[in-house]
Amino acid sequence: MKYISTRQQQETDIKTAILKGLADDGGLFMPEYIPQLDSEFFEDLSNLSLQEIGFRVAKEFLGESISDDNLKEIIDEVLNFEIPAVKISEDIYSLELFHGPTMAFKDVGARFMARMMSYFSGGKPMKVIAATSGDTGSAVASGFFGVQGIEVYILYPKGKVSPLQEKQLTTWGGNIKALEIDGTFDDCQALAKQILSDEELNEKFTLTSANSINIARLIPQSFYYFWAFAQLQKLGRPIVFSVPSGNFGNLTAGLFAKKMGLPIHQFIASTNSNDVVPKFLETGNYESKLSKQTISNAMDVGNPSNFERMKSLFNNDVSEFKKEIESYSFSDEETKDTMIKVKNDFGYTLDPHGAVAYLGLEKYSKKSNEDFVGVLLETAHPAKFVEVVEDVLKEEVTIPEKLEAFNKKEKRSVEFSVDFQQVKQFLMEEKQ
Repeated sequence: MKYISTRQQQETDIKTAILKGLADDGGLFMPEYIPQLDSEFFEDLSNLSLQEIGFRVAKEFLGESISDDNLKEIIDEVLNFEIPAVKISEDIYSLELFHGPTMAFKDVGARFMARMMSYFSGGKPMKVIAATSGDTGSAVASGFFGVQGIEVYILYPKGKVSPLQEKQLTTWGGNIKALEIDGTFDDCQALAKQILSDEELNEKFTLTSANSINIARLIPQSFYYFWAFAQLQKLGRPIVFSVPSGNFGNLTAGLFAKKMGLPIHQFIASTNSNDVVPKFLETGNYESKLSKQTISNAMDVGNPSNFERMKSLFNNDVSEFKKEIESYSFSDEETKDTMIKVKNDFGYTLDPHGAVAYLGLEKYSKKSNEDFVGVLLETAHPAKFVEVVEDVLKEEVTIPEKLEAFNKKEKRSVEFSVDFQQVKQFLMEEKQ
């Protein structure tokens, strides 16, 4: 299968798409078509393991670029933790994506991507660039830590990630370097794109991205939509996914799953007050904005990069978007009220991002009046936002041991203003 830039000026194979990350024309790589899974796969879905599902789905995108044995080994290593669909109420389930090593959903995509890059690079030196609004950086750091020949540079917005998230970004050392940018996530993302497209840097180094800009992050995120469906299809009701959305990689991966044949009834793109996509679906006009700081900080994105992939999937037709996606935005106060309500009514602790997704299901239910099973993607353990969760719920949150270990480590980062030349100079002086 060929991979084509969303801006239509470059096509390549999967190996190059993964190793480059960003296309030369500034676009994002997309498969030339979305592969279809056969009816036997769906008939047997509830009998398959997560690892078997991951292998079948990945194979459709990777083809003969990697042997079955190598791919199975990678999938088994990546998906070595549970992803349970936990019942909150009669109609709502939480797909808990936080049981991996950094306790956030990005463990799935980042671990897969790190192993695919290592496989395709054959040990050649590379510099991996990742902008993060919180959880991407820690998952990327964990996935790439100690991988020979690969240096990782994580750009994160100063003062706009939780203290525990910051510790997960800045305490690795070795081949992981944290760049603390005095700006927003959008500034970090813009700097990352400038780095990846800079001619002089590309002449000196082999550069690639580790954000959901990279197709290797997106492909494995589709796995858990199939897995959730496998766990819940026995209920015999339509399944609606509410996805807390910032950069829209998670939702785009869900759209991949549906286009591969998974009978998802509806997607809800649930956002905080950074509402560019809800506004687009309402007005038909896409207008990026400066991001606003909220308690669900991983979604504080004013110009989501994966919107470009979504446009490609829907031929830039807002009516096609509307057939698949409802999108709503919610305030911090609504988010806090929902965290309290769900805890009091059902004894379940949501992190702020999961609470936004819960709100999306509630709003869709009132609007549609349909009978469905709602699945919210719970993207991070509540302890990753301990200050917010404890302040809202007025109770102590137990911090799991693997998170507490980061708190005991020393922060190491390099501070920068939002200045591409300053960041570029730092990278130019770094040895390969």
